[in-house]
Amino acid sequence: MPFLVTEINPVFSNIVVLSMVIIAAGFIFNLLKQPSIISYILVGILVGPHVFGLITNEALISDFGSLGLVLLLFFLGMELSLDSLIKNWKLAVIGTLFQIIFSIAAIAVISSIFDWNFNKIIIFGFLISLSSTAVIIKVLEGRKELDTKVGQQVIAILLAQDILIVPMMLSINYMGGDKPEMKEILLQAIGSVAIIAILAWIFYKKQIKLPFEKLILRDHELQVFVAFFICFGFSLLTAIFHLSAALGAFVAGIIVASSRSTNWVHSSLHAFHIIFVAMFFVSIGLMLDISFFLENYVRVIILVVTVLVINNIINGVVFKIFKAPLCNSIYAGSLLAQIGEFSFIIGATAHLNGILTTEEYQIVISAITLSLVLSPFWISLIHRLFRKKLSACNF
Repeated sequence: MPFLVTEINPVFSNIVVLSMVIIAAGFIFNLLKQPSIISYILVGILVGPHVFGLITNEALISDFGSLGLVLLLFFLGMELSLDSLIKNWKLAVIGTLFQIIFSIAAIAVISSIFDWNFNKIIIFGFLISLSSTAVIIKVLEGRKELDTKVGQQVIAILLAQDILIVPMMLSINYMGGDKPEMKEILLQAIGSVAIIAILAWIFYKKQIKLPFEKLILRDHELQVFVAFFICFGFSLLTAIFHLSAALGAFVAGIIVASSRSTNWVHSSLHAFHIIFVAMFFVSIGLMLDISFFLENYVRVIILVVTVLVINNIINGVVFKIFKAPLCNSIYAGSLLAQIGEFSFIIGATAHLNGILTTEEYQIVISAITLSLVLSPFWISLIHRLFRKKLSACNF
């Protein structure tokens, strides 16, 4: 029988090794009072193939990480106010478009130094315009600012960025000579309309009732599976329509919140949420080729600091255009300054389409990873530099 087999399953050994290193790093980072996000990324670098090579199944960790991003957006949907999201739609949609345009313009200004062509200008503009949903949510949760005005506005921007990834990907494929099929475009259009219709229905109804809710409340084991079904079922639906799986999870979270069922759903999935979100950040660390980074660390550090400054200014200006107070604009700019996890997908797609060379792709991976690590420190630095303005502001 399978459970009597004495051979060591490599999946078990990977999980045990990873857990041990995460626990050790967790103790150290707690003593240093540093965010757990950084410890997870550094753990991924250490156990990955480019340092100690302790993890042999990178694909498994990457898949777990994908589940973590889905759960992260699901929990966000349960905590976010739909009224606030709709209230901030102008900032989310128009502001994000401004943000992308300004990012491409900034890259165009410095492109002459590196002799980048038009396609690379667009790609690098896309790369720096996307912020990290995972990092920002963790920071806002740690600061207890998810429900604040600036927190809700930043999340609205993040959701708009996630939606705009679809046309970005289509643009990259088109630049690489791979024109999207009409069927794919039609499915994406239908999926987008369906999501808007669901959100409009929830907004109109205010409160909905989940089927068999009384039966579910009596059985804890059933609650776990129902919660999983709601979260990943909607993720699967949006993936079928060639949209982001994380976006489907976010809509599922809003549905759960509107049914007032957040307590049992939260308790059912909270442990999985912690584990898989940790795996997501570990998977980022696994991607980094540390030898390449050490050979090019000066270029990468200069690039990342430049991007943090540019993004902070761009996002601050966008918020100021929409008449946000100066303190909110500065703070929102710092939150959105890093390069996001979805930029890995943009970079990989551009590399596969021959737009980015292998060296440029490795620089992109290094820059994204470093920006995610430095992001909490950057936010703290901006707080210190603008302490007087930020302390007088009501976030």
